[in-house]
Amino acid sequence: MNSSLYISLIPLLPLVTFVLLGLFGRKYFNSISGIIATFSLGFSCLLSISIAYQYFFHSERVNGVLQQIIPVKFTWLQFSPGLSIDMGIVLDPLSAMMLVVITFISLMVHIFSLGYMKGEARFATYYAFLSLFTFSMLGLVMSTNIFQMYMFWELVGVSSFLLIGYYFEKPSAVAAAKKAFIVTRFADLGFLIGILILSFHAQTLDFQTLITRLTDPQSAQYLSITAGSLLGVSMLTWGLVLVFIGGAGKSAMFPLHIWLPDAMEGPTPVSALIHAATMVVAGVYLVARLFPIFVFDSAALTVVTYVGAFSALLAAIIACTQTDIKRVLAYSTMSQIGFMMFALGVSGHGGEEGLGYMASMFHLFTHAFFKSLLFLGAGAVIHLVHSNEMIDMGGLRKHMPITHITFLIACLAISGIPPFAGFFSKEEILTAAFHANKVVFFIALFTSGLTAFYMFRLYFSIFWRGEVHLHGEHHGEGTLSMKIPLIILGVLALIAGFVPFSQLITSDGIALETHVDLLFSLTPVAMAVIGILIAIRLYKTENNRSDGVASAFGGFYHASYKKFYVDEVYLFITKKIIFNFIGRPVAWFDKNIIDELMNQSAAITAAVSENIKGLQSGKVQGYAMYFFWGILGLSALFIYLFN
Repeated sequence: MNSSLYISLIPLLPLVTFVLLGLFGRKYFNSISGIIATFSLGFSCLLSISIAYQYFFHSERVNGVLQQIIPVKFTWLQFSPGLSIDMGIVLDPLSAMMLVVITFISLMVHIFSLGYMKGEARFATYYAFLSLFTFSMLGLVMSTNIFQMYMFWELVGVSSFLLIGYYFEKPSAVAAAKKAFIVTRFADLGFLIGILILSFHAQTLDFQTLITRLTDPQSAQYLSITAGSLLGVSMLTWGLVLVFIGGAGKSAMFPLHIWLPDAMEGPTPVSALIHAATMVVAGVYLVARLFPIFVFDSAALTVVTYVGAFSALLAAIIACTQTDIKRVLAYSTMSQIGFMMFALGVSGHGGEEGLGYMASMFHLFTHAFFKSLLFLGAGAVIHLVHSNEMIDMGGLRKHMPITHITFLIACLAISGIPPFAGFFSKEEILTAAFHANKVVFFIALFTSGLTAFYMFRLYFSIFWRGEVHLHGEHHGEGTLSMKIPLIILGVLALIAGFVPFSQLITSDGIALETHVDLLFSLTPVAMAVIGILIAIRLYKTENNRSDGVASAFGGFYHASYKKFYVDEVYLFITKKIIFNFIGRPVAWFDKNIIDELMNQSAAITAAVSENIKGLQSGKVQGYAMYFFWGILGLSALFIYLFN
């Protein structure tokens, strides 16, 4: 088997599975559709790991840098001799890492779902949608050009819409799916306009050529895009910011984050897939893919920095007050994605200056394991107690020992406690922020403390505080297929931080030094420990202290619980302003002007046809009479003219 076919099978296997299960699954093999999809993705995952291993450790390096490989490429649409849309597969350090993360986390979700979704009437449909989502994400990260990425980007949006709205009989699930789809569509409009701006000036859609032309100050394309401006802002800045808006929508950055908590209406394994390593990190991947261009525009990079930092802080504050365990994890995801974004924002390009880039990708890698573990653990808890609310939980460590231990590992990892995976990646992010932007560093440091607090608030509320009374039939920790992914992800959340990431993925391909500084680490670890101790004080046992804290913060606590009324602001703008002052006048104009013009045009046409229809009566005598009078008329005309 040649290498191009070998690599092509990675996205093709989920695609074939989607077609097979989508067309024939429910009718012919509904009960075994999960096994089919899991084995298909398992093979895809093994291929990804094998290819990534061969690429990172056995590929030829030029001056110590791994070279980009394009095993598959063909022209799909040719617009002009110099502009076409190509379809292909790219293999470089960034895409190789993403292949492993996407296929592995998706495999864990597939295995977990075998037990969690067992008995669902639309079991085959569920796995078909999972396969479509995985194919879409793989296509996105393997794209050789920005328009190919945009096509898969939209396909990711469609498949996430299908998964979030899987329980379509629930109005809340339908509303959540529509909300996610609409919000990300507005963001994607910005992405599309950004693509058009960048590709117009660069005269290419290919990533490598685009980067080369727009980062060479001597090139005609660079001079063109920097010379042009709109409202005093260069077209390069406009293009990059608009592209970032697309990424911010998909990665749920403020103010386009409102779809994320509602997306919890989908099955819990879907939440793990969307919020761990796939859909929400697409925006981070997009900025990372175009990072060499972003570095050339400080204004665009500043937008990335402060949107990321503010999103991280805002989401962490909101997570401290939520009572639905999946919503806590959703805001936690938003906060961690914010860390990845501002790490890119504070990064330079090349050598040690590119620490933030490496740290962002490292955190994307470690976050995939502990966040998917948190969501799958939450799924096991919900499967047992049949509720998402913390008030319905407590003391579950006795009933769920495996879930308890693995959930604790994930909480320690996300809190940045050594030697768990999150400590190493957060350490690099904080180091990069400290050297580049002190304001962002202190925001990140405070947010790290909040992260430890709200995660252990969640942990103690589920597994320690109080005692849940289980009534009727319950399934304990679930099936073996639900426990195996928890154990595997728990091990990885513990050891993934020891991967020599700085040797593998950097902004310029040159290996970096390891930046773990024990003295520097004391402060962030101390902040995390303080957050954990406060959570122990308030939530480990039954007490009223948390109510007292809520009362002390008063209106701020209530505003945080209400998510700072961002949803209400959107509803006010749409319903009160857009619908009333734009929608209604447009509807009136459409009904009374456009429709009336059409109606009057139709009425005039009908009246004219009524009056002239006698000319086509079908009577030969009438036609002969018209012919006779016509001859007389022409004769009279000729006599008049020639006399």
